Amino acid sequence: MKRSMPIMGVIAVLLIVAGVLYLIDFTAYPDLRNTIGFYTLLDLAFIPLNVLIVGLFINRLIASRERAELIHKMNMVIGAFFSEVGSDMIGRLAVFDSDLDRDRPHMLFNAHWTSAEFEEHRRAVCGDRHEMDLGRGDIEGLKAALQRHRSFILGLLQNGNLLEHASFTDALWAVSHLGEELAARGDLSALPAGDRAHIEIDISRAYGSLLGEWLGYVRHLKGSYPHLFSFAVRTNPFDPAAEIEIGG
Repeated sequence: MKRSMPIMGVIAVLLIVAGVLYLIDFTAYPDLRNTIGFYTLLDLAFIPLNVLIVGLFINRLIASRERAELIHKMNMVIGAFFSEVGSDMIGRLAVFDSDLDRDRPHMLFNAHWTSAEFEEHRRAVCGDRHEMDLGRGDIEGLKAALQRHRSFILGLLQNGNLLEHASFTDALWAVSHLGEELAARGDLSALPAGDRAHIEIDISRAYGSLLGEWLGYVRHLKGSYPHLFSFAVRTNPFDPAAEIEIGG
């Protein structure tokens, strides 16, 4: 499979071609006479520079702005998810976390966290490495909640703006799959040991994915919407000392 030429190589080629054409032009017409040939070569020599300016720099600037707008739209959708479903789902799943004391410190974000710290803690909680225990929580209540939110989650999966956000899409699929697994079973209180272990892995996967995406979203709020970040801090379910009221 052929690799495309690096952008610096394209720039170098265009500059070399323009330089060679200018050299030929001024060599062929040393007196800079007012001739058609001189100006024809001059126009030809400017074509690579025009491609460089318009085709690369301006188009890249436009693409950068379009990318920023897309990210803004994605974060709006992600915010709607956590407002409607995600925050409640994290609270429901956290009850099953048998090692919550180990995971809790990674979720106690505050205004002093840097982007690097957010990323460090996000990596620590992502994945399905969380020890979950079905006996610790209300599995029937979780099943009902997932069924209640199923249409909303499937609607988000159809949102074209999320195609560029693979990790959040994976989190939605993990939550959706967990809902399907629970809905396919009747009495969740009488599951065989192997089936319980399977469900616990599904819960761990959905839980870890949501925690990672939530930290990424909260990091975005800290940089762009401080008032929403303040609300997230004051309603953090992992912080026993969190209070929605702001003291005087």
